[in-house]
Amino acid sequence: MEPTASLLPIPSSRVADTLKGVLDVAHRVTQPVFVGLENVPTDGPFMLVGNHQLLGMQDLPTLVRELEVRRGIRVRGLADHFHFAVPGWRDLLVRMGAVPGTRENCAALLAAGEAVLVFPGGAREVYKRAGQRYELLWGERTGFARMAIAAGCPIVPFAAYGAEDRFDVLIDVDHPLAAPVRAVAGRLGRDDVGTVLVKGRTLGVLPGTDRLAFRFGAPIDTAEWAGRAEDADARAACRDRVKGEVEAGLAFLAQRQAADPRRTLLPRAIDAVRDALPV
Repeated sequence: MEPTASLLPIPSSRVADTLKGVLDVAHRVTQPVFVGLENVPTDGPFMLVGNHQLLGMQDLPTLVRELEVRRGIRVRGLADHFHFAVPGWRDLLVRMGAVPGTRENCAALLAAGEAVLVFPGGAREVYKRAGQRYELLWGERTGFARMAIAAGCPIVPFAAYGAEDRFDVLIDVDHPLAAPVRAVAGRLGRDDVGTVLVKGRTLGVLPGTDRLAFRFGAPIDTAEWAGRAEDADARAACRDRVKGEVEAGLAFLAQRQAADPRRTLLPRAIDAVRDALPV
């Protein structure tokens, strides 16, 4: 059954609990960085809006889990509908708090005082073309702004970094070899698929080990656009302000990563082992 807004409580799941335990152990070694975490409220309603990174699931579990551990909130992600067509995967997403990304579900979650996670770039950012590393591919989308203004809730902009330095897009949908993929995507009505084949940046084959980093900006109050959820100019102004904050966060994290002596996994793993040894 497709999850709906009526299923607001997150179902319990041994699989999800096990995944959380695995993430907690992994994070002791990978040591993700969270900057500006104090800007994330500890109760809702509010909306978290940021950039999707290449291949999506590289950083999303870390983001969701660490917000639960460090801020005590369980964010509800608005996910693309195609996820919920896959048995098993669909059930895991539901148990991790995700719902199909519809206006009705978003409105219901905000009305219930939930923290809602939105990636305006959607699949376009998950499956980027070559040369689009860390670009925001939001186009003219203003749906998240409409929902936040209508609910009167703040928007917390955030930037995510690191995952897109682990891979290079080797072949994208514009490549001559991708003609069959273009044909299938066209038949399915998917114009948001850019990535066809990636390669890791470690020895040209394995995924890179760059540290995941996140920066949260100050909450943006939507009160100045109150009553204007259907006003295109108001929605665009809200979107552009959020987008500007996310881009500023990406620029900040790019500088931070460049100066990070533990950017790659090996020095972090050594630290983790050293910390685990008895004094």
